[in-house]
Amino acid sequence: MPEKQQLPPWSALEPRLRSLLPASVYAEAWVNPSARVLTKVFDQLRALGRNLYDYIPRQVSENLPRPGESRYSWVSGTLMFTDLSGFTKLMEANAGRGRVGAEELLARLNDYFKQMIEIINSFNGSLLEFTGDAMLAQFQHDARHSDTAQAVRAGLKMQRVMNANFAVIETAQAQYSLKMRIGIHTGRFFTADIGTPRRMEHVLLGTAVQRTKLAEGAGMVGRVNLTDAAYEQVKAEYRFEAGVKPNHMLVIDDVDARDLEDFSISGAVTKSAGNVLLDRSVPAIVSQIEDLTRRVEPLASYIPQPVLNLLVENALTYRPLPPDFPEATIMFVNLIGLPESVDIASTDEEGPLVERFSYIFSQINAMVEAQGGMLKKVTYHVGGSDIVIYFGVPAAHTDDSIRAANAAWAIRRMIIEVNSKPVMVGGQPVNVTCQIGLSRGRVFAAEIGDTRGRREFNVQGDIVNTAARLMDRALENQIYMTDRVCEDIKERATQIETLEPLALKGKAIPLSVYALREWPNPKR
Repeated sequence: MPEKQQLPPWSALEPRLRSLLPASVYAEAWVNPSARVLTKVFDQLRALGRNLYDYIPRQVSENLPRPGESRYSWVSGTLMFTDLSGFTKLMEANAGRGRVGAEELLARLNDYFKQMIEIINSFNGSLLEFTGDAMLAQFQHDARHSDTAQAVRAGLKMQRVMNANFAVIETAQAQYSLKMRIGIHTGRFFTADIGTPRRMEHVLLGTAVQRTKLAEGAGMVGRVNLTDAAYEQVKAEYRFEAGVKPNHMLVIDDVDARDLEDFSISGAVTKSAGNVLLDRSVPAIVSQIEDLTRRVEPLASYIPQPVLNLLVENALTYRPLPPDFPEATIMFVNLIGLPESVDIASTDEEGPLVERFSYIFSQINAMVEAQGGMLKKVTYHVGGSDIVIYFGVPAAHTDDSIRAANAAWAIRRMIIEVNSKPVMVGGQPVNVTCQIGLSRGRVFAAEIGDTRGRREFNVQGDIVNTAARLMDRALENQIYMTDRVCEDIKERATQIETLEPLALKGKAIPLSVYALREWPNPKR
């Protein structure tokens, strides 16, 4: 009988480490599992864990569930939503300058994010997510309702910094300006961790999240806009004037600058330093690797696989992911029905709702991955929950629009079928529907945020906004797309309907729009 080769001492961990180690480190550790090489594995995992902490909201990283474990709760506090005005023009000015333009644009954008994140942290806030150039932050509730005051002071300081540092941006081409709207709401919102061990997601549901987004949209550039609920908590502390929309109030910024300084430092993010190797024998190093794996695995499950691959390869040297202006197909999927139901569900009904949401999210992620795309995140919409999906970044294919159409049609079919066994709320079935928007063109793709703190890989630009706005206008269980996507897929599609041009926000002329009515079984 042939002799059996002795397995490396870390072989029991090997299946768990396949996606957490660069190919070169993995291969070397398998072939030569010496103390020196296993120390490289240890260093890789420790560095990766530190980087992953920066990619995940503090509310998640400080209390991680086991990968694949669904959990949920109601949380009270104050939410802030911000949106940047002027970024699209600045992006377009740099898009024709290749890598140099991308790097200059990223430097300005990250300078903005870094300053805003520092202010949010200093007022006991925590950044939950980047949505393009927008941000959603949470201020933890306390018995004195100081969370609302903290959010207001943070908002006022953010607007002052915007006016001082970003109102006039000089470039070689022209002068540009970045401004911001801020909306604040106080209330109860529903949080859930959903998904599979392969891909988890932290989501916020309920009308409180929607009202925060509405507050930003109903506000004014350069101002801080409060809902009536947030206003009631702080009306004695500031002066206000009526907002543009009913039930909203604009803060009058006559606050002394000293009241906006050093309000709190307890919001600063502390990252785990990880293990320290004291014993460098092979058994001791393997034990430490196992401990680090237990810590890193839950963090990694929240990162889309294509981004995780990039982070794994760059963990030891930490090089920010290079910015670029690639061609991409962007998909937005709005899920309607489940997100709104949590507000009226009984305690016994919340669990089944979360499980159904987890099932739908996991199925969509699988359909997107099968087509070579990337489900970026579940974000927040005034009428449901948006799922943001990329095709073409960070990995491009020659047929990304066809891949996106394959995924969109499969998602639509799954959403329709899931209603055959609906979950019940208040004795009534919850009907789940979707709206889907597809757009293709040049985008700005980069690792945005604080390069040594909270950050994410993100895609921005007019194409992203267009996909989101097409989703908004799509009818129930319909797929709307731009002419670029239509041109790419028309030979494959069974039926495409030309719609009346739509007037969309940010577009000078109505946009040509098409609806995908019939599509063959997914294939490439």
